[in-house]
Amino acid sequence: MQVMDNFSDPLPAHVLVLPGGCPVGTTRPRPWHPSQMRMHLFADALRRRLTRHDIAVDVVDYRYRGWNDDHMSPVRDGLRAIESVTRRRGNVRLGLVGHAMGARAIAHLATQSGVESLVALAPWWPADDADLIPAGRHLLVAHGTEDTWTDPRMAQSQAMAARDRGVRARWRPLPGGGHFLLSDPRWWADTTADFLTCTLSGKPTTCPGDDHAF
Repeated sequence: MQVMDNFSDPLPAHVLVLPGGCPVGTTRPRPWHPSQMRMHLFADALRRRLTRHDIAVDVVDYRYRGWNDDHMSPVRDGLRAIESVTRRRGNVRLGLVGHAMGARAIAHLATQSGVESLVALAPWWPADDADLIPAGRHLLVAHGTEDTWTDPRMAQSQAMAARDRGVRARWRPLPGGGHFLLSDPRWWADTTADFLTCTLSGKPTTCPGDDHAF
């Protein structure tokens, strides 16, 4: 287990949550779509855990439901959200949380100024997307071992490769867990919140994932 003690006087921290979606989709997500409902509830759970550490949480508003090939729609939406946060709050430490397609988007956003911590939940990384995460970033990859929508073995392999090239990567499997964060929802929220507290709050705490060797 590793104890983090990052900064004696940390900058403000802000977490952006990016929902899942589909490979192609040009209609606007609606609040009742499962991917939206899931991550808004997840963001609420994070707020309950992170507000005490002065870490704000927002959900990124998507214009389209899909990734949409080279358009990479959620990446564009994520960029706008990052710009909005930095415009409102100035110099801020950023955490990005993404589920499935959202996890692909945060890999593409990892080079943005201020981004320090990333949480990829059941990531959809079809093109070795984790290779885009720069060395020195904190990365937690959490995946249900029985996920049939995205491949936990591929996620673990990409996390291993990221760690080998200097990303501070950790791997957390959920035995028997599936894709939609419904198996033990408290585990998903606690694991994510603990990691973000560890990497963004600047307070001494233990990071999850260190007890799961690659």
